[in-house]
Amino acid sequence: MKEESLAQIELEMAVLSRRIASVSRSKREENLVRAAYLLLFQISTHGPAGVKGLAEELQLDISTVSRQAASLDQKGYIKKVPFPQDKRSYLYEITEAGQREMVEYQKIRREKVDELLFDWTDEEREQFGVLLKKFNESVKVYWSGDE
Repeated sequence: MKEESLAQIELEMAVLSRRIASVSRSKREENLVRAAYLLLFQISTHGPAGVKGLAEELQLDISTVSRQAASLDQKGYIKKVPFPQDKRSYLYEITEAGQREMVEYQKIRREKVDELLFDWTDEEREQFGVLLKKFNESVKVYWSGDE
């Protein structure tokens, strides 16, 4: 990779990280922090899961997942269900309220992205989505040590 390209990508990633961190959230978004949203999404799309499995999949500390799961459980967005093979263990399952909250949160986030990309062509949006997914997959492989 050319040094200029690498320098531009590194700088733009730093700027993006800073801007994302500084964006003020709406009151609705305060119900779900990013880690909680990702937990709900993972459980919603892949079914009931335990803390360890969620932590591995999302590359989060078990303590972070436990804390977020406890908060989501308290809000009624997920519930504990017995683990079929070991009744002493449990999995988390999304509730109807959790599904509704996640869908509403996604709607708000997608509206914001749509506003940010208002002057992008459909082709640019599609290309950005494909490249961002590819980048995120590279990050996941790099940080998981599966290189």
